[in-house]
Amino acid sequence: MNTQEFIEAALKEDVDCGDFSTLACIPEGAKGKAVLKVKEDGIIAGINLAEAIFHQIEPEAVLTLYKKDGDRVSSGEIAFEVSARMHTILKAERLALNCMQRMSGIATATAKYVEAIKDFPAKILDTRKTTPLFRAFEKEAVKLGGGMNHRMGLYDMIMLKDNHIDFCDGIEKAILQTNDYLEAKGLILKIEVETRTLDDVRKVLEVGGVDRIMLDNFTPAMLEEAMKLIGDRYETEASGGINLNNIVAYARTGVNYISVGAVIHHAVSMDLSLKAQLI
Repeated sequence: MNTQEFIEAALKEDVDCGDFSTLACIPEGAKGKAVLKVKEDGIIAGINLAEAIFHQIEPEAVLTLYKKDGDRVSSGEIAFEVSARMHTILKAERLALNCMQRMSGIATATAKYVEAIKDFPAKILDTRKTTPLFRAFEKEAVKLGGGMNHRMGLYDMIMLKDNHIDFCDGIEKAILQTNDYLEAKGLILKIEVETRTLDDVRKVLEVGGVDRIMLDNFTPAMLEEAMKLIGDRYETEASGGINLNNIVAYARTGVNYISVGAVIHHAVSMDLSLKAQLI
């Protein structure tokens, strides 16, 4: 789903056959303006999407941007001003705010994790624990907060997780069958495999055929042992139970990536408001 399709679907959900509150009391041609006010500190995100929303409803709408996506903002600042028909402003208001509040919350949460491990080479990754149909924007917010995106979906990277491995009756068989499949289909995709124990790690190192080893629910001490076994032969990713209280202990092990689903699914929306007036 591209941005235009998303906006169309979201407006259909919210407006459907008409914004009757506005239609009932504001003349159709009335002009207005509104300011997007920041009400708490953080990283602003979703300005480009908000601009697209206004322009999709009214191509002639004029937005004056005072901030750009990824900027650090403080309470009381103005992110942008929009001049358009009042019908446009009131129709776009909630959709623009919902998107920006969500994206800004994610960017802000991500930035906290990135800051926590700034002295280490590990990079923060997101996951597929996202809102259906809003994934691309949530992952964009992660990047704006300084993180990196993991795979976008099931189609752009192989990830052999516990259910795949157990169904195949072992980690070795899962890896071998996957490589055979990719070769037969002529597909070029990176392969990541989930390990749950140090014994799993040893099995992966013996069979090979992967690009990245995920170390799932390892303690920092276990992760340190795993890193000694792996060395620099494969990319490494720590995952599971990692939060701001313990992330430094994981980053200290030298792991390449740390995936934190919480930067999206536990993010708290930023408080923003759009105040409109007739002109």
